[in-house]
Amino acid sequence: MKSINKDILKLAVPSILANITVPIVGMVDIAVAGHLDTSAAVMIGGIAIGTMLFDLLYWNFGFLRVGTGGLAAQAYGRGDRKECAKIFTRATGIALSCALLLIAIQWIFVKAAFLVVDCTPEVRELASRYFFIRIWAAPATLSLMAFKGWFIGMQDSVSPMVTDLVVNGMNVLMSIVLALGFTVGGWHYEGMGFSGIAAGTVVAQYSGLLTAVLLLMFRYRKNTMSALHRSDLRDVFKGSETRRFFVMNADLFVRSLCFIAIYIGFTVISARYGDVLLAVSSILMKILMIFSYFTDGFAYAGEALTGRYIGAKDGRMVRQTVRWTFAWSMGIAVIFMGIYHFAGVPLLKMMTSDQAVVAAAEAYLPWLLLMPVMGCAAFTWDGIYIGATASKAIRNSMLWAVVGFFAVWLAGKAFPDVPAETAVHILMGAYFAHLLARTVYLTVRYKTVVLRENATSLRSSH
Repeated sequence: MKSINKDILKLAVPSILANITVPIVGMVDIAVAGHLDTSAAVMIGGIAIGTMLFDLLYWNFGFLRVGTGGLAAQAYGRGDRKECAKIFTRATGIALSCALLLIAIQWIFVKAAFLVVDCTPEVRELASRYFFIRIWAAPATLSLMAFKGWFIGMQDSVSPMVTDLVVNGMNVLMSIVLALGFTVGGWHYEGMGFSGIAAGTVVAQYSGLLTAVLLLMFRYRKNTMSALHRSDLRDVFKGSETRRFFVMNADLFVRSLCFIAIYIGFTVISARYGDVLLAVSSILMKILMIFSYFTDGFAYAGEALTGRYIGAKDGRMVRQTVRWTFAWSMGIAVIFMGIYHFAGVPLLKMMTSDQAVVAAAEAYLPWLLLMPVMGCAAFTWDGIYIGATASKAIRNSMLWAVVGFFAVWLAGKAFPDVPAETAVHILMGAYFAHLLARTVYLTVRYKTVVLRENATSLRSSH
């Protein structure tokens, strides 16, 4: 028991420390935008829509982290270092190819996106400007997904922590400096205004990629990457393991599309009710996701350890991993219920100085208390299933989540003349319905998918 808890904390704590900085970046971006101009709601809306456009793109490539992590963890558990090196090379090669494609189609993508996304002309102009600057970070962003998944699969949460801290620290610093400017001695830089927020992200992503490459060479060049010879590179994209990688990632691609459908639904529906309520929903989502970045640390630990012990054919330790990972993540949920209860209004005021946005958002604060309860199991199960490379079950859970989200939204909107403020309450209910659907499905399928379907491999599960 002490051993498994030590392993969980060893993997989870560095991930949590890195994840803490992720919402800070989003908050700083919104805070900088919210203080650039008197029309704070328009600026925040530009960030919200611009960020959504990248989520539309990058969530399609979530398999670069998710698929890489599960496969690397199982190869690590088997002690197959050459296969670990092949998985890394395959994932980064695919990441760079996909990034070049995204850069090539950037104009087509934006034109197509705004055929669906409904927002004011002012918000659209800012969001487009943000997108066309930040898209040049795509090679670094997609490569970092592969790096992070591989590091976690190798039972190493320190390397992704260092990388994330560099990315997020640089993002905060450069976004502020490039957007607002600075004065040093007699020299003054005026700043780029809104465009500086996107430019800061580009600088940060490439800083993170350089850090990840240096960590790879320092920690894995001799004990892992050296196992892969030049002659092996011809086979990196061939063979049964490559087919497994792509079959698994087809399921994870569908999962990503489901996330996109829910996220687009949330943002596009919010945008229909004006810039103030769009800003409100964007801020609430940022605050809601603070909890997920904490519990994701334990989900990553569950992913790494589940994959490792399935690869090592140790069924007893798989079950121990699941049991104690949930115990730790539930503890985090209780803590965050208290944080959201007592610090809801201060968090709103930290995000924007626009009193109209703050006043409108206060009516929705009770929803924050549901996030730890509803989100804990969904996020933790994701990690367990990813480690087990149970991609079909992950895909199916998200299909049900999409059904739950839109069923609640459409049911709530069935009543005529629903006020805008009430519509946002319905929208929040729909978001939590998707979390409930994921939790129920993955809980019901656990014994069959994670344990029984791996029964042949888990010979020591007696």
